[in-house]
Amino acid sequence: MMGMIRAANNHGHQTNQKKSQFRNHSSDKGGTMPEEYTEAELLEMARKYSFRSRIDKNVVTGPIMVWGRGSVVRDVNGKEYLDFNSGQMCAALGHNHPRIVQPLHESGETLIHSHMSMFNDREIILAARLAEISPEGMNRSMFLTSGSDSNEAAMAIAKRYTGGYEFASPAVSFHGMNDSTRAVTFSGWHEGYGPYAPGHYPIIAPYRYRCRFCQDRPACDYSCLDTSFELLDAQADGPLAGVITEPLFSAGGVIDLPYGWLAELKRRCEARGALLIVDEAQTGLAKLGTMWAFEQEGVVPDIFTISKHFGGGVAISAAITTDAIEEKASETGMVVGHSHSNDPMPCHAAIASIDIILEELLTDVAQRIGAYWREHLERLASRHEIIGDIRGRGLLQGIELVTDRATREPAYAQGREIGRRCLENGLIMSVRRSGSVFRFVPPFTTTEAQMDEAAEILDDAIVQSV
Repeated sequence: MMGMIRAANNHGHQTNQKKSQFRNHSSDKGGTMPEEYTEAELLEMARKYSFRSRIDKNVVTGPIMVWGRGSVVRDVNGKEYLDFNSGQMCAALGHNHPRIVQPLHESGETLIHSHMSMFNDREIILAARLAEISPEGMNRSMFLTSGSDSNEAAMAIAKRYTGGYEFASPAVSFHGMNDSTRAVTFSGWHEGYGPYAPGHYPIIAPYRYRCRFCQDRPACDYSCLDTSFELLDAQADGPLAGVITEPLFSAGGVIDLPYGWLAELKRRCEARGALLIVDEAQTGLAKLGTMWAFEQEGVVPDIFTISKHFGGGVAISAAITTDAIEEKASETGMVVGHSHSNDPMPCHAAIASIDIILEELLTDVAQRIGAYWREHLERLASRHEIIGDIRGRGLLQGIELVTDRATREPAYAQGREIGRRCLENGLIMSVRRSGSVFRFVPPFTTTEAQMDEAAEILDDAIVQSV
């Protein structure tokens, strides 16, 4: 036993020696803080110690971000960028919003973390506030950490409520990166993970710009749903638990749903006793100009989920449903929880986030500056033939790049080069669909002058690349 203790102590000593290679200095607040490193030093450390896989790349390259305020972030070299992706879309209220920073300080003085089986005051207050801004009857909330977590929880609720276990999701949707949500994420990131649990089916997405059914017709006639549900019904093992969808396919290419499609999808869910789950992670909380994107369709889902800027940059998500669904699911003994479910600190930040959205009238802001950005995109499209389509609403918009507007051949290589030049010149945006789609998600704090600058950077990059 003594030998085991000595071995453990020796191991700890070795670990301390290993850590001592990192320079430290005293902070003004007491204790130590990491000393500033050069970009080259940080990249070398990342190559040695960081897991390099990222959603859009697997190489260790700059820029390395160290600071952010509002719509601007700064890298370790002091270079500033307009952030038209709002971080990972989680800083839509603006980077380091002071009204988000303040409750974090307050929670640091009271209660950061709480037992997941015990209620805490911030969790309860947040649930009540969320009920106030949700559709009538959507009163019950469960709080988790990531968007994947909340979608997985929504699927668990649907299973318990319906007794089914099978799910369907549009073929360009994105719902998360754990095994449950990757199984209904058909926009990519599937290869190499082995088979998923049975009972997860893709349905055809209403991609109007490239629709094989009604691209040349004046409106969507729901042929995609007819075909999808014919195949789905033929394969189903039992009752369908639910269909999960985004109200605008963001990661899949900023693809708008034709008006009426979501209502028709809900009708078909109801006919089969399935629940409609709407994933509002990237669209909700005022981003598209209404509190919830599904409001624009006149549809109320059975369950909806939120994450991203729900915590103002702090990790928190939620699944929201009705009293009846919560009651039946809970009575079955359903348990969904994680170590940081319902933690008071992120709940406190989310309360502040709701206050900001309501008091700063961010639905109006999204409509106003979203319209201003759309004008820029339309002017760019009139100048550059490579822009084949403009899509999206509010502060989630995109363009699709093509080599020829008649054939609509995707401009993958040109898009990647344009994206590279934009980043080089100080504009961060998201490059989707292998380079042929640019997604723009500027924070609510973005000014017209910043949009002018972003449009100029994009214009120059297109000129230099095409």
